[in-house]
Order: sequence, then structure tokens, then C-alpha cells
Amino acid sequence: MTTFDKREEAFEKKFAHDEELQFKAGARRNKLLGLWAAEKLGLTGDKAAEYAKSVVAADFEEAGDEDVFRKIRADFDAASVAQSDHQIRRAMEELMAEAIEQVKKSG
Repeated sequence: MTTFDKREEAFEKKFAHDEELQFKAGARRNKLLGLWAAEKLGLTGDKAAEYAKSVVAADFEEAGDEDVFRKIRADFDAASVAQSDHQIRRAMEELMAEAIEQVKKSG
């Protein structure tokens, strides 16, 4: 194997590793976001956990974060929860940073 081949393989492994971490962080963020939203919706215990799972599942509708945002926005609107789009998106950003740190720490 040439040096170039070794470098290419190393870059491919790093890319795959980074993608896996990003996926895990996204799923963790969605769970944290679901728990945050559940609290705003007045859900506790098992109901909060189930709601968080539904937020994680919502992320599989399309690429990106818009599917998750739309779910939270619609649920807040249906329950008359006073949170602006900006507040929801800010929570998404803050919880992503927290999720990335949690994933890095868990290995």
C-alpha cells in the first residue's frame, strides 16, 4: 500500500467517524429537545419520554432539522405554548452543542 493509499484510507475512516458522531449528536439533541419541549407542554415521566421519542422519530421524515422544528412548532401551537420560532431554534442550537459534548465524553 502506498503512502497515498494509506492517507486516503485514514481520511475515509475519519470522515466515517465524524459522520457517525454527527448522527449520534443529532439523535441525542433531538431527545434533549423533546424533553425540553415536553416540559413546556406540561408532560412528565413516561409521557415526556414518549414525546421525546416522537421528536427523535420526526427527524427521519427529511434531511435537515426542519422536520423536527415543524413538529415542535405544531405541537406548541396546538397546546398554545408561547415560544417563538427564534426560541425554539435557539434551544435546538444550544442542545446540539450540549449533545456534541455528551457524545464526545461517552466515546
